[in-house]
Parts: sequence; structure tokens; C-alpha cells
Amino acid sequence: MHSRASSNRLSSGSSFRSRVSTLLLSMFATMASLYVAGRLWQDAQNRVHLIEELDKRTGQGQSAISVDDTLKIITCREQHKKLTALEMELAKARQKGFVSKYSSDGSGTHPKKKILAVIGIITRFGRKNNREAIRKAWMPTGRISILFVCFNAIPSTVYGNMINATELVLIENLKHAGAALEKLQDEKGIVVRFVIGRSTNPGDGLDREIDNENEQSNDFIILTDHIEATKEEPKKTKLFITHAVEKWDAEFYAKVNDDIYVNIDALGASLSNHLDKPRVYIGCMKSGEVFSEQTHQWYEPEWWKFGDKKSYFRHASGELYAISRALAQFIAINRSILRTYAHDDVSAGSWFIGLDVNHVDEAKFCCSSWSSGAICAAA
Repeated sequence: MHSRASSNRLSSGSSFRSRVSTLLLSMFATMASLYVAGRLWQDAQNRVHLIEELDKRTGQGQSAISVDDTLKIITCREQHKKLTALEMELAKARQKGFVSKYSSDGSGTHPKKKILAVIGIITRFGRKNNREAIRKAWMPTGRISILFVCFNAIPSTVYGNMINATELVLIENLKHAGAALEKLQDEKGIVVRFVIGRSTNPGDGLDREIDNENEQSNDFIILTDHIEATKEEPKKTKLFITHAVEKWDAEFYAKVNDDIYVNIDALGASLSNHLDKPRVYIGCMKSGEVFSEQTHQWYEPEWWKFGDKKSYFRHASGELYAISRALAQFIAINRSILRTYAHDDVSAGSWFIGLDVNHVDEAKFCCSSWSSGAICAAA
């Protein structure tokens, strides 16, 4: 009896352990199945995502790309590379000044008329009469008409207060002078300014006279870093060109003396004939004698540099000459190392020696010869 009961207990315990093992195995199998199913589902999602990203990047979509389409894509990529290279070349050309006047504006708007020329009238202290003569003759200011209008607009009862009347005239004169210069720039593409430096005693009466004149006319370039002196004229011309290049993007930059009368329309037409020349130097060309005597009016301290015959190299007369944008930019970039001589016209000519420059001997720029068709005349 005892052994039979023990046998029953052993059989019952073994059956219980077997059921537990089966249950645990089933649970393990279920969990393993869930894990594997989850990984398979995740992998499937990842594959779908990767396929979608690949389609987006290759542009295939749901259809396979054909051989012809592949060739077209390769051709487009080659064209894009060529276009990028051309854009880089164009950017380099712009930096050097070699840009066609027909460059288009991709913004779709009407670009402002490109500036044809910036004219700098080199003047000095004590030359106000010369400047006034130029303003009346060929440099637009609107001063005469506005003076008449302002004083006629003031009632007679107010004439006694001449200070207020004068202030009104100056304010209106300034507005109209600026408008006249802007009109010249907009309609003819030409900028005209007087060019002057500062006195050896900053802020003295000479400086104040120029400041007051400029307040009325608004037509000066005042070179604050330049001290006015006759022997410094070549440096003054160099500073003017540098300033003009930095302020205005023009096709040409011209220098003229303040005792020269210029036909602006004729000058503009003449310069337009040379727009196809990227490096051009236009003027009344000459190459005069170099004087070594200190008592001579045109003494050249460095006369020995010009050889035994002592003749200057070919250069334009300082009365009026023009240079293209590329040459003006060259001067602006290299201004600190460009040599100046005793005379500004010789100095300007020396800056282009050794460069690939087209020297144009234009008889119309000979202001003192009074030749037929001249665009300028000496006072």
C-alpha cells in the first residue's frame, strides 16, 4: 500500500512538471513568434521608407528609368557644369571690368540706366569764378531759374526780411541743383562733379568757403585725405579716379580742368564709339620735351629717367582725357604703388606703360587747337 501511494505521488509530480514545461515552452514560443514578427514588420517598414527616399532622390517614382532618360540626365548634368563654369568666368570678368553693356537683369525689373561716364572737374581754392562759369555754360544746376521763381514767389511785404528769403532760396536751390544733376545722370548716363581737396589748415576759411559752396550747389567731390597743393595734382587725379570707381560703376572715367568748356552730348557720343574696347585711353595724345632746368615752368625733377633725348612717352593732354572702367579699376587697386611725376597728364600716361592698352589719339579732345568738331574748348 505504501509503495503504491508513493508511486502515485511520483506519477502525479511528473505529470505536473511536464505540464509546466509545456506551458513555459508555449509561452517562450509565443514570445519568440511575436518578437520575430515585430522585427519582420519593422524591417518591412524600413525597406518601404528607404525605397520612398530612394525614389525621391533619384526621381524614379514608381516607374523604372529608361536608358534614354539616363542619357538625358547625364547630358543635363554636363550642361549644368558648363553653365557653372561660365558663371564663374563671368564673375571674374566683372571684377576685372570686362562686362558688356548689354548685360541683362534677371530680376524682371527695369534696371536703372547704366552710367556712361563720370567726369571729374579738377579745381582749386580761389577758382570759384571758373566753377560758376562752368555751371552756367555746360554743367546743369537749375540755379538761375530757381532764383527767379523763389524771389517772385515771396510777397513784397516779406522782402524786408532778406535773411529768410535767402534761406528759402538756398534750400530750393539745393534741391533743384541735385535734381538737375540726377536728371543728367538718368537721361544721358553722365555724372559731373568738381573735385577738390582740403586746406593745409583743416577747417580754415578756405575749407569753409568750399563747404558753403557745396551746400548751395551739391556738386563737389571733396577729397578729405588730400591736401591742396600744385605739386600734388597727380596724386589728386589718382584719388579722384579711386573715389569715382568706388562710388559709381561707369563705362568711362574722365578728367577735365576747370578752365575747359565741354559739349556733354558730343563727349557722350564720342565715348560711346569705344564701348567695345575694354582697356582704352582716349585723349589728345602728345609726347613733349622733358625739361631738366629747375627754373623752367615745366621742370621735371626726374628728367634723367626719360633717356638721353629727354622726351616724354605718349600720353594724353591733361585738359581732357577719358579711360575705360578696367583701367580705372587698375588705378584704384594699385594706387599705393603707382608712381607720380611732376605733371598729372604725364603721371596718368605712365600708369598704362607696359599694359595692354589701346591709346586713342582723338583730335576732338584737343581743347586748345580749336579744331572743327572739337568737343571741348579752353577758356
